[in-house]
Amino acid sequence: MFTIRFWGVRGSIACPSPKHMKYGGNTSCVEVCAGDNRFILDAGTGIRPLGKEFLQEDVRTITLLLTHTHWDHINGFPFFRPAYDPNRRMHIFAGHLKDQGGVEQVLSQQMHEPVFPVPLQAMRAIVECEDFTAGDSFSLNGQVRVRTAPLNHPNGATGYRIEYGGASACYVTDTEHVPGQPDQSILGLIEGADLVIYDSSYTDDEFPRRVGWGHSTWQEGVRLCRQANVKRLAIFHHEPDHEDDRMDAIAREAKREWAGTFVASEGMVVDLTRPSGSL
Repeated sequence: MFTIRFWGVRGSIACPSPKHMKYGGNTSCVEVCAGDNRFILDAGTGIRPLGKEFLQEDVRTITLLLTHTHWDHINGFPFFRPAYDPNRRMHIFAGHLKDQGGVEQVLSQQMHEPVFPVPLQAMRAIVECEDFTAGDSFSLNGQVRVRTAPLNHPNGATGYRIEYGGASACYVTDTEHVPGQPDQSILGLIEGADLVIYDSSYTDDEFPRRVGWGHSTWQEGVRLCRQANVKRLAIFHHEPDHEDDRMDAIAREAKREWAGTFVASEGMVVDLTRPSGSL
């Protein structure tokens, strides 16, 4: 079994409103099931309901891979209930903080008074916070292969490629492209992947007004995926102002542009063990 489940697909800030119900308002959090391995990509607000599911299913070993530590990617972390259970084990990885004090220090600062009343030390399930350098490769539990690449984002970010059982999924958010200059680092990471989850915060029309903000467009995602022979593209990290009607329009336009494209929504599951990564 190799499945991807979306628990949070929104960028920048959670959007708990009636106009964000169809695609979801929680910020970035994706669950990966690879055989017996369950791990998490980012800890936005979507990680809170995922934590409840892990408790119900009695998941004992948890791995969290962080792209970076901007608020929308970690502000659900203090509400991840399994981390407070000493009978569980949690490993946290980050690839952008090795020379800046490390991920443990950043997470601790987020949970330090007067910003938050419960300290990181209360999370007794945490057994290791590991910092690597974006571009490194490693394995998880000797079964899942992980490749990484640096992304173009303020303060740094890391893209991930997860390989298991002959299939591969890539998680590439947050990153800003340079028009007309495909990111060679991303192309190398996603080459031949079954699924790419890509930072599609904006459209090409919106992008010129947001240069320097650290994000990309769904059209650039299509261009990269076509060039890298990717099978499917998940539009992800939705702009808060892109309400359901707007996302519906983007979904239609993207599908016309490239049939392998779809818009990620909360609760959606992609099964990479089936032909074409069935939804």
